[in-house]
Amino acid sequence: MRRILKIAKAELFTLFYSPIAWMILIVFAFQTGMTFAELLQDVVRAQDTGFGNSFITAGVFGGQFGLLNKVQEYLYLYMPLLTMGLMSRELSSGSIKLLYSSPVTSTQIILGKFKAMMGFSLIMMVPLIIYTIISGVVVENFDLPNVLSGLLGIYLLMCAYSAIGLFMSSLTSYQVVAALGTLVVLALLSYMNKVWQDIAFVRDLTYWLSISGRTTEMINGLINSEDVLYFFIVVSMFLMLSILKLQSNRTHSSFSAVWSKYCGVVLATVLLGYITSRPVLMGYYDTTATKRNTLTPKSQEVMGKLEGGLTITTYVNLLDREYYHAIPSKVNEDLERFKQYIRFKPETKMKYVYYYDTPSNNSWVENRFPKKSLAEQAKGVADMRDLDVDIFMPPSELKKTIDLTDEGNTFVRLVERENGQKAWLRIYDDFMKFPGEAEVTSVFKRMVMKLPRIGFLGGHGERIITGDKIKDYSLFASAKTFRYALTNQGCDVETLDLSGNKEIPKEIDVIVLADLKSSLDATQQRKLDEYIARGGNLIIATEPNNPVMDSLMAQFGVGTLPGQLVQPKEEVLANIVLTRPTTQGIALNEHFKFLNERRLFVGMTGAASLVQTADKGYRVEPILRTDSIKLYAVPDTFPTWNEKETIDFMNDSPRVNNAIGEKIDQHVTAMAVSRKVGTKEQRIIILGDADCISNGGMRPQTRRFQTSNFTIIPGMFHWLSYGNVPVDVSRPPSPDREIALTKNGAKRIKYSLMWIVPGIVLVASTILLIRRKRK
Repeated sequence: MRRILKIAKAELFTLFYSPIAWMILIVFAFQTGMTFAELLQDVVRAQDTGFGNSFITAGVFGGQFGLLNKVQEYLYLYMPLLTMGLMSRELSSGSIKLLYSSPVTSTQIILGKFKAMMGFSLIMMVPLIIYTIISGVVVENFDLPNVLSGLLGIYLLMCAYSAIGLFMSSLTSYQVVAALGTLVVLALLSYMNKVWQDIAFVRDLTYWLSISGRTTEMINGLINSEDVLYFFIVVSMFLMLSILKLQSNRTHSSFSAVWSKYCGVVLATVLLGYITSRPVLMGYYDTTATKRNTLTPKSQEVMGKLEGGLTITTYVNLLDREYYHAIPSKVNEDLERFKQYIRFKPETKMKYVYYYDTPSNNSWVENRFPKKSLAEQAKGVADMRDLDVDIFMPPSELKKTIDLTDEGNTFVRLVERENGQKAWLRIYDDFMKFPGEAEVTSVFKRMVMKLPRIGFLGGHGERIITGDKIKDYSLFASAKTFRYALTNQGCDVETLDLSGNKEIPKEIDVIVLADLKSSLDATQQRKLDEYIARGGNLIIATEPNNPVMDSLMAQFGVGTLPGQLVQPKEEVLANIVLTRPTTQGIALNEHFKFLNERRLFVGMTGAASLVQTADKGYRVEPILRTDSIKLYAVPDTFPTWNEKETIDFMNDSPRVNNAIGEKIDQHVTAMAVSRKVGTKEQRIIILGDADCISNGGMRPQTRRFQTSNFTIIPGMFHWLSYGNVPVDVSRPPSPDREIALTKNGAKRIKYSLMWIVPGIVLVASTILLIRRKRK
């Protein structure tokens, strides 16, 4: 060890007697200082302008544009310049012969050189540590463990680059060649996750070998044993290769002997990498204050109840427009989407089935290959995408095991438990496409506990859950491609028929009465009354001037005012009103709270004003109300009243007529009604606009006013299901959202880090190099 340290000390002195090392330190300090200072200025600017901040620590140090991510992006440019002379200098000057003749082993030489680079890497970490200290002083509730995780990742990356550069330097006496060779090897290692990804077993090996993005999770605050061990294994491999190279030079071993040892080291490395990348052997530590890299407690609770085997089979249709997400070359990328779940259930098996069949979402194929058979269309698409069509089975073969017609032959996953339970996991027609934690956990939760069964009453002109008209409820109830549809959030939905001898199933948890046009007969009313009497939950969605719905609401002490609500605004129909959650609504759950925090509205077209008409033993609370206060970023307030005269809002402008009882006021458009029935609390939601959650009404034409009608759907059913669905995946708010730094203070930090600190290093290096030259 003493000899290793002596070699390391001598190499460090040599590095600091080189202008290249000093130049790299100066440039590194300037570049990182500029990046850090600009990120701090952005935080201060956001705070001063009133937009506010959240997760300042992660924003400054992590994420796509954070400091540490930028460091890893250009670090590969510095390390080859530092390592190119480690052994090349000894080989070109002939001093290697002195080392060979001295009482030091090849192992001691290589380890000494590598320890010198470890020391220099620590020196390069000093500016990053200074930035961490500054942030700890100015940022309230600074998330230090998160940053320490990222610093560990950067240091391990430096060590890996150093080991690679050392090996390349031992191969040639030309320093420039060594530097270029290091860049080539780094490029190859970064590209390895694209190599042979269409070969099942090989893809795992080459994917593991890739160094690209290895520090990303650590920068984001998650320490994964696979990533940490990767750096130790890769460093050990290149150090071992360097030692073997020196030994072969000393002993003049044969070509076959040397290369057999090289191959043995590489194979052992790949084997270790494969073993350590198995989910069962992985360990994790989330360093972030809010544990944002880990499943929420509710999801962890569900995963803990999933006993026995679990298989997720992904069906990929070549003719589907979304097929490319899980083609063989993308399998490892697709597996990353389930990494958090596999962390808590590592024995999960992931399978992929490839086929071709007529899709329900891709008319392009028919237009591109008209009058062609399915097999010919598949062959055409495969040729265009350079895929092997033979891996895609024909429809007849697939249907021997499963029929995906009901799923439209689109990209879909079948989740199967060992006990035979099955559920579908789909992708959606939105910007995110893939299911998030709420949707995935809902599928698993469906398998371990009873989730709500929702019955939509039919037979009386109500809104239906199977139609595609703008007034229907199919989008939020049963649309398989809509993320927030009840069927994708863990609920079972069905049309409820009360005709004849049909009774309300005891398994029904919520009944939806949506804008009935005709009254229930005596038998049907009895069935509904019995359901209500035993504490069944309801959603009652009405429209203005609907006597059938008024009579249904009367038993809860709720009614509607004559006419419909209007709220005249520029370029928006007057009968479109903007509503906001009340204090009671915000307290209901996180979904209504979200509307309030983001200053989003629920837009209602042709809404009725709800009022409590009598005390029927229920607690009645308003949860949505028209907004009469000054609107955010809007210069005027918008008066709201119950219009009784105007019915043509396209060609006519309503006016307040106090003589007939029209009055500008705040009006309630949604109520939460509840009472105690035995040991349970009966819960009822009443909406003054049945259209606000319909296929067309969910996106009201409010132009510059931001609405989020679909948010009230999970909000309502979360309350009605006593928090069971949708799964609560809310996380604690950001603790680090305030910065004690002024605009001028940020400027001073910027000038200090960009000019003063690099200037001090420049002066010190100049003095040292001049003195050395004089000696």
